[in-house]
Amino acid sequence: MVSAKQLGLAVAILSVCGLGHAEENITSDTYFYGQSEAVYPSPSGKGTGDWAEAYSKAAAMVAKMTLEEKNNLTFGATNTENGCSGIIPSIPRLGFTGLCLQDAGNGVRTTDFVNSYPSGLHVGASWNKTLALDRGHHMGGEFRKKGVQVALGPVVGPLGRTTTGGRNWEGMSNDPYLDGVLGAATVEGVQGQGVITSVKHFIANEQELYRNPTTNSNNETVQSVSSNIDDKTMHELYLWPFQDALKAGTGNIMCSYNRVNNSYGCQNSKTLNGLLKTELGFNGFVVTDWYAQHSGVAAAQAGLDMAMPNSGSFWGDNLTEAITNGTVSESRLTDMATRIIAAWYQMGQDESSYPAPGVGMPYNTSEPHTIVNALTRDAKPTIFDGAVEGHVLVKNTKNALPLVSPKLISVFGYDAKAPDMYMSNGQSLTGNPWQLGYSPAIFQIGDAFSTTVINEPYDYQVAFNGTLSVGGGSGANSGPYLSAPLDALQQRAYEDNTVVMWDTIDNPSMMGLMEASDACLVFINAFATEGLDRSGLHDDYSDELVNKVARTCSNTIVVIHNAGTRLVDQFTENPNVTAIVFAHLPGQDSGRALVSLLYGDENFSGKLPYTVAKNESDYFSLYHTEAVTPYGLFPQDDFTEGVYTDYRYFDKHDIAPRYEFGFGLSYTTFSFSDLHVSSVKNGIAAYPSGAVEQGGAVDLWETVATVTATVKNTGSRSGAEVAQLYLGIPGGPVKQLRGFDKVQIPAGGSVKVTFPLTRRDLSSWDVVAQKWQLQTGEYKFHVGSSSRKLPLQSTLKIVTSS
Repeated sequence: MVSAKQLGLAVAILSVCGLGHAEENITSDTYFYGQSEAVYPSPSGKGTGDWAEAYSKAAAMVAKMTLEEKNNLTFGATNTENGCSGIIPSIPRLGFTGLCLQDAGNGVRTTDFVNSYPSGLHVGASWNKTLALDRGHHMGGEFRKKGVQVALGPVVGPLGRTTTGGRNWEGMSNDPYLDGVLGAATVEGVQGQGVITSVKHFIANEQELYRNPTTNSNNETVQSVSSNIDDKTMHELYLWPFQDALKAGTGNIMCSYNRVNNSYGCQNSKTLNGLLKTELGFNGFVVTDWYAQHSGVAAAQAGLDMAMPNSGSFWGDNLTEAITNGTVSESRLTDMATRIIAAWYQMGQDESSYPAPGVGMPYNTSEPHTIVNALTRDAKPTIFDGAVEGHVLVKNTKNALPLVSPKLISVFGYDAKAPDMYMSNGQSLTGNPWQLGYSPAIFQIGDAFSTTVINEPYDYQVAFNGTLSVGGGSGANSGPYLSAPLDALQQRAYEDNTVVMWDTIDNPSMMGLMEASDACLVFINAFATEGLDRSGLHDDYSDELVNKVARTCSNTIVVIHNAGTRLVDQFTENPNVTAIVFAHLPGQDSGRALVSLLYGDENFSGKLPYTVAKNESDYFSLYHTEAVTPYGLFPQDDFTEGVYTDYRYFDKHDIAPRYEFGFGLSYTTFSFSDLHVSSVKNGIAAYPSGAVEQGGAVDLWETVATVTATVKNTGSRSGAEVAQLYLGIPGGPVKQLRGFDKVQIPAGGSVKVTFPLTRRDLSSWDVVAQKWQLQTGEYKFHVGSSSRKLPLQSTLKIVTSS
């Protein structure tokens, strides 16, 4: 293991200054050796903290295993018995029952009788820690009932660096603090049910373009893109939410497809051995993303513990041979096996009450099978509340909302109705409609398309064949029903004696109805999927649909189901567009939740977990996927912006957003007052000195300061406000999120909010000392309702000792 001093030699110039990108036809990756620091050997798990008992049990079991049995734990087995995405076989003589690994984004995938929860982005827009915990709890219960030992989520990376990234909808925010807090709450909820979480994708998996090797026109292999990141940016941005998940106790980390500083993510010794297992003291095991293994010996020595869905020719007999001839030590294999078994014990999966692996995961859901019903009434309030709270109201003029007993409403747009078919087979609309749970029907846009085309941005901006309740790819699942907006509106019309006219096919003859309408609701969406990046942030068809309706209807309300950032400047300043709602991806209760908000039964409380610009050019290099190929077969993406992504980027370059990070309207109003910042003891040590447990040095998590403020509901109805704390750390961005609290306040009432700040919250990464460092200097504190509405400000001077 290299020392901290040696680690410090590879500081902020790991990649960005080291490549130069001269035009060269490089055909071997040996050219890039050394750009990602080598960290060997792979450290054995220590069983620190509350993992001690699990490690003791695991060590005893592994000691009884043969070499073959240990080896068989490290790669997925051929599976023809159930629908699990990955299978680790049992060892009956030792009482090990095996593992079922299964996707996981917003519920259990490829099965039936499970719920479809609000997606990660939707939870991010709720800014609600309790909701994230409860959602995780109920999802975890369903995974358990279905016999899943490892839920392949949550997603805390991508972090939304690339605004058009195809998988941004699976994560919770473009901000590492918000992403980390909600991700950690999800881990606690799922693992509270005894299910291991697989926090992914480690690390810097910020685009889909070139995420996997491809073949060019010369029949040459083009390698996966390299995310080239300096040390400070790695720690302060991309590693941050993973550290939160580790502190929350996650038993598994999934390594990513991309290369990091030109070394593949699943054989990168710096990220796996160095950052994850040494610096952050990870006790659990590392699994590949599916087919992300690119070597045998190198991957084992770099810290990979399990390959999925199999290992091809890399491990198996070849790993046995490598151990036999001494290329890989048997102690490394023993550590791999111990980490896997320890996570199994840590979650209590050795108990007889835990369902057998894959018991509720039929191999083929289109054929008769035994049903394991994981649906419970207890989950319903969380599913509904989660759907409600992820809606963000960004414009509301002329008292457009809430609707009050309208006599006539007109509904327009392809996103209003339910998809024409419940489910396709994940490839085309002509597939078996009874093949449940693979991908939602809205995953299909037209006829068939291939998800293997990853070297071009995705051409489709929208899902035309029905309302968007979830994005596309392995993070998607299907629930027992789908409440579409049009259906829910018609149900409300029945109760209110309202007339509803609708046109979901853009029929010109319908336009005459608009002048007589009390309100015109236009439903559009922005689609995104795994495997492909988006080609833009708005589409002309949807924008023109909104403006066409608004030319005639003076009360046009726009609802956007968006799987990522969506621009609205094409119509937001139109005076006849009176309200805009970012409805995100609400899951199965989509329509019910939306209508409860439109009519004021529920109050809007969501906030944007990303920045909405006025123009695509405002994002500059962060707008489109970067994959420069000066080396021909080795695409490069240099993260030269450092920590300045999303609102940090807009602040640094003084760019006015259309709707800022953290923004969202309510049917009531709030004020902020009484900011107080506790003092930090003079002479506090600049660096942590505590022992390393999972999550890093233990004293990184100690509270060293506290901020309080008062939030008052100054309106006439009850509502929830998200109080947000931003810090200006000396030498860092002008402000970065370091606290939030969502509080429900009755009309006229006040609530005191408290933000405890840990040593880590107040620190910056020192690339020389290779530690988090409290800065000597003046810290700035800002509290308010969004990243640009911060009425309360204060300062605190901190003096540290070396």
